[in-house]
Amino acid sequence: MRLTTKGRYAVTAMLDLAINSGDHPVNLSDISERQAISLSYLEQLFSKLRRENLVKSVRGPGGGYQLNGSSREISVANIIEAVNESMDVTRCEGRANCHDGKQCLTHNLWIDLSDRIYSFLDNITIGELIEQNQKQAEKRLLEKELQNIELSPIK
Repeated sequence: MRLTTKGRYAVTAMLDLAINSGDHPVNLSDISERQAISLSYLEQLFSKLRRENLVKSVRGPGGGYQLNGSSREISVANIIEAVNESMDVTRCEGRANCHDGKQCLTHNLWIDLSDRIYSFLDNITIGELIEQNQKQAEKRLLEKELQNIELSPIK
């Protein structure tokens, strides 16, 4: 499996959308600016995400996109699949014709790895990623405060 920019950008954009939407839609140009992803590329990705019902579009002034459901219900695997990325690590794309039309000796190993990758990504939700980011930000802030305390002269 090689996760291309399509899959990476889709996950990043969905995470940005979840963080910044609240009760209002988010404009793709705002995501584009924050994440340094081409607006035309985001439009292509969100067209696929909308087709798979992961996001919904809101038209008109103040329009944009919102998650179509809870961030706790949308897994990373859902997003990657929605943009037509593969989580298959076999060279034969799972068809078992890897070695001159026959199954290679390591075919089952790569099938098992593909299944584990899918399972791993399917068990991580956008909501969990948001929590992880918040915890990391809080940890960095606490470490910075501790450094300031250590560097302050004693009075």
